Amino acid sequence: MRGAICMSAFVQRPAPLPAPRVHPSLMPRWLTHLGALGLFFVAVVDSSVIPVPLPGSTDLLLLWLVAHSGNPWLLAPCAIAGSILGGYTTWHIGRRGGETALHNYVPARLLGRVVTWVERHPVLAVFLPALLPPPFPLLPFALASGALGVSRRRFLGVFGAARSLRYSFIAWLGVTYGRRIVRMWSGTLQRWSTPLLCVFVCLLAIGIGYGIWKIRGLRQIESAEELA
Repeated sequence: MRGAICMSAFVQRPAPLPAPRVHPSLMPRWLTHLGALGLFFVAVVDSSVIPVPLPGSTDLLLLWLVAHSGNPWLLAPCAIAGSILGGYTTWHIGRRGGETALHNYVPARLLGRVVTWVERHPVLAVFLPALLPPPFPLLPFALASGALGVSRRRFLGVFGAARSLRYSFIAWLGVTYGRRIVRMWSGTLQRWSTPLLCVFVCLLAIGIGYGIWKIRGLRQIESAEELA
């Protein structure tokens, strides 16, 4: 009897080791910590002349924050307000710079079509680019609207309406389907979260520096024209 007990002790399976802890992805952490204020500033940059490393950054960040229990009634207005501020800045640069601003910021292959579209359809030329997601370009049309005389009141009204529709829809998607979308990409985000963060920060810094350099160059051209 005693030998059977000893034998059973030897043949018993070892206790299972505890499963290794899976560290959560850094992506939700740094994205969630941006919050409403971070979303506002991303929206400003996303609608300005400063190139953004990831087109549609505001849409993605808004979707992510709402899907992670963010308040859509706070986040959507922050995205709308930041985008209106950035869009107005772009319109104002076009207003002050005129054709010079268009040649500096708009590729030559698009310039003729953008100018024609703004001249013939000034309302749609503001509404559609502000409403439609990438790859539909926003910067050329916002600049051309200022350069070609679209009034500030009309621009802000149409641009604000389009952005309100767009980001309200994105917030609704975040509430309704956000978790499913995030779950689909969770494995990829966990693998690439740190490299994506580093690349995003570096490219954003380069983009801000490039935008400041372009604005200074435009002001120097304006000063030279005034002196002449």
